[in-house]
Amino acid sequence: MPYDFSSIVSRHGTDSQKWQKYRGRNILPMWVADMDFHVAPEIVAAVHARADDAVYGYCRPTDSTIASVVDYLRRSFDWRVEVDWLVWLPGLVPAINLACRAVGERGDAVATLTPVYPPFLSAPRLAERRLIASDLVLRNGRWEIDWERLEASLTPDTRLFLLCHPHNPVGRVWRRDELERIADLCLRHDLVLCSDEIHCDLILDDLPHVPTGTLGSEIAARTITLLAPSKTYNIAGLGCSFAVISDSRLRTRFKNAGMGVLAEVNNFGYAACEAAYRHGEPWRQALLRRLRANRDIVETTIASGALPGVSMAHIEATYLAWLDVSALGLEDPVAFFEAGGVGLSGGTPFGDPRHVRLNYGCPEETLREGLARMQASLARRA
Repeated sequence: MPYDFSSIVSRHGTDSQKWQKYRGRNILPMWVADMDFHVAPEIVAAVHARADDAVYGYCRPTDSTIASVVDYLRRSFDWRVEVDWLVWLPGLVPAINLACRAVGERGDAVATLTPVYPPFLSAPRLAERRLIASDLVLRNGRWEIDWERLEASLTPDTRLFLLCHPHNPVGRVWRRDELERIADLCLRHDLVLCSDEIHCDLILDDLPHVPTGTLGSEIAARTITLLAPSKTYNIAGLGCSFAVISDSRLRTRFKNAGMGVLAEVNNFGYAACEAAYRHGEPWRQALLRRLRANRDIVETTIASGALPGVSMAHIEATYLAWLDVSALGLEDPVAFFEAGGVGLSGGTPFGDPRHVRLNYGCPEETLREGLARMQASLARRA
């Protein structure tokens, strides 16, 4: 079946957080991580069917929904997951916060790699933990882990390591040998590993995703893996995610951390999740072709010098480009590009004010218009 990733989907006047931010202003929103594509028709049909039931009470996943997730993990990654390892969640951000609350005590430390998705940096503070941030380094055009700096940063009271895998915002796919070094680090320092793998189905290069939970029984027993169909299938607004936690004691601590405060997944979230994992693969493959082409447009545009003073490393995964704008010497890069009609994510919340993040999960026409506006802004400044 052909899928349409070219038509402009008007989100003006809708409940879209992405587009409401700039309502009434001539600014293309290319910031928050959702895509301007229609959802797979199979998911739309499933949501319609659930709506037709006309009863929307408190819900739990059906056996069929649970089986769709278990089958997806086995089919995609040869990962044999038991049903009772699954913890259903209304989103990944709450899950990151739960992990920080579930592991260690107040005053303990949480380690992560920066720049990184902002909740990684805020969740430890909200849980009254200390944040240990170890900077990634750019070597030969590729973001890498500074292993010596990372290990030296750990303290005796460090209890949790937060990993973004694939990494948002730098777009790295961590290789098996890198993951094994992280696992070894966690084992030697007695750390729980919380691995956010929400972008695992958005790998653009010919690279495998290796779930941290498949690296061996010893590290799996201290791993919280966070997953969702939301980014891949553009259904974040339906609020359905899940954790995979094989160790029963760790799973209980994680569940208890959210008791009484965490919302439940809604009826439509479960329906969309099952439809995505059962029927969404052809749509996902078509999406990847569009995202690869868009990624190449961004990289080619920058390599050509059309955006002087802007540089970036190659993107292996996600639909997010991490742009280095430090050479421009801008006091406020986000405000500068907004004035030129493009809304980007600022780098400061990610831990690096030298960068901005551009979301290219949109039709080619929208992307080219956004890049043209950025080019015009820089030309006027020259």
